[in-house]
Amino acid sequence: MADAGSTAAGAEERIPRLRLDELLEELQVRIDAVRGTRDRVHSLLEAVLSVGRELDLAQVLRDIVEAAVVLVDAQYGALGVIGGEQSLSEFITVGMDDERRARIGDLPSGHGLLGELIRHPVPLRLAELADHESSSGFPPNHPPMHSFLGVPIRVRDEVFGNLYLTEKRSAKEFDAEDKSVLRTLAVAAGVAIENARLYEAARSRELWLSASSEVTSRLLSGDPRPQVLELIVERARQILDADVGLVAVPVGDGGLRTELAVGLEVSAHGGLSGGGPDSGADGEADTGPDGFIGAAFAGTQPVVSKDIATDPRIEGGAARWTGLGPAVAVPMGTGEGVRGVLVLARSAGRPAFGAAQSAPLLGFAGQAALAMELAERRSDTEQITLLEDRDRIARDLHDLAIQRLFATGMTLQSAQKFVQHPEVAERLERAVNDLDETIKIIRSTIFGLRAHEPGRSGDGVRSRLAVVVERAGVSLGFPPALRLEGLIETEVSPAVADHMIAVLVEALSNAARHAHARSVDVRLAVAAGTLTLTVADDGVGVGPGAAHGGLKNIEQRATALGGTFVRDTPAGGGTRLVWRVPVRGGASGAQPG
Repeated sequence: MADAGSTAAGAEERIPRLRLDELLEELQVRIDAVRGTRDRVHSLLEAVLSVGRELDLAQVLRDIVEAAVVLVDAQYGALGVIGGEQSLSEFITVGMDDERRARIGDLPSGHGLLGELIRHPVPLRLAELADHESSSGFPPNHPPMHSFLGVPIRVRDEVFGNLYLTEKRSAKEFDAEDKSVLRTLAVAAGVAIENARLYEAARSRELWLSASSEVTSRLLSGDPRPQVLELIVERARQILDADVGLVAVPVGDGGLRTELAVGLEVSAHGGLSGGGPDSGADGEADTGPDGFIGAAFAGTQPVVSKDIATDPRIEGGAARWTGLGPAVAVPMGTGEGVRGVLVLARSAGRPAFGAAQSAPLLGFAGQAALAMELAERRSDTEQITLLEDRDRIARDLHDLAIQRLFATGMTLQSAQKFVQHPEVAERLERAVNDLDETIKIIRSTIFGLRAHEPGRSGDGVRSRLAVVVERAGVSLGFPPALRLEGLIETEVSPAVADHMIAVLVEALSNAARHAHARSVDVRLAVAAGTLTLTVADDGVGVGPGAAHGGLKNIEQRATALGGTFVRDTPAGGGTRLVWRVPVRGGASGAQPG
């Protein structure tokens, strides 16, 4: 009986001890759970703080994905940014190396299960993602994935994007606590994204204002137009992180031509790189029937393309866009019309241009066009003022200085009749000759002042001819006869006119030195695309012993322009020179000597 009692007592002692062990184990489990919860809350707070510290939007997005992967112990994570047409414009991944991503190919655009959260932005947790009705499978070379947790990220009332987590490491699937933690992180992420956006917008406004100020300053300081255009394109390209920028301008036939292009592979656009020609003789290339650029030129809003290389609006010249993807074109317009189109493009696979980027670009292009117009008007005003000053000086010299000098010369010539002393008479004669030379110099100065007036091109060639003939009259002792026929001002190019003036000066100089003529006839005729200059005199002609250097120069000028030169003796005697060339110059167009 005693042994039986001892056995029962031992059993009773073991039962409480087992219960105590169970209680202790349960307590330890709960302590571990509390500690785990505490650690997880601590990790969540650290993650919230880490994503909130950064202001660069791209880095904020990557920090969010990296924090989400750690918090829920996922092998793979991604953040999809929702763009236009309810598709993904960006896809930031964590857990796959670059080689694996390259083998998979193009990043997802928002179809299948990923699009489910775009269409229905509520948290989604799956033990097996392949079982969901929206699942469309995986592309080749994609790693296997089973468990799934997705949570939308909202910025105020807008769904910015979604967090996608797959492959729970420590369990078969994600639990409710994982979903709760990820939802909390998504709220913090929305705040961080909004802050980064506000900072990015403020920084963008500062950059655009600085660029507009620089362009305006350069224009008003008188910098050449090509340099300012290059500055406009470069600043826009830098601010929006584009790979190619170009400006297309209208041409006379109603088309558009690329005036300047900078960035990658600009030779395809016939643009300029670093201020020098990269392709073509004139640094320009026809845009072809490009409906994309044409739409921007004809409209008032930005024109955006997700993939310019395959855009259906590019009807011709698509090869020039090879390798490029997203593009945006804006009109460079003012109240008086559109001056051109500013186009920016990024390499294929890069993010598209959003409204937050294209709208400031439109304003910048408009301000640049307005600054160009103001600079041109200011330049025109300054040019008009300069020409008015020149005209006033020319009038004053002609009406006052020359007349007074001429009157003084006449007085001295009259006084010579009453002077008997030979030395005094000689001095008076020298004074009269000096006055004549001074009058010639002043007249030459007047011609120089008026010859540079762009608005007086209609009188340019005729005025120059008249001055040459007038000067020759002093050397010849009589004024040569001058006859003009045809549309001299509109048909004859400036280069040919310069050659012609030089030839006339040489011909009249020869007549004055060698011909001993009593009359000289100058005839200039323009007809059927040919300029014919004829200088004939009634003198003794050019003897066999005379130097022919001047005549050789005249012949060389004719040959350089693709024309001819003939010297002969008319029936009545004397010398006749006939210099005939195309009105636009037909050969090398050598510079006049």
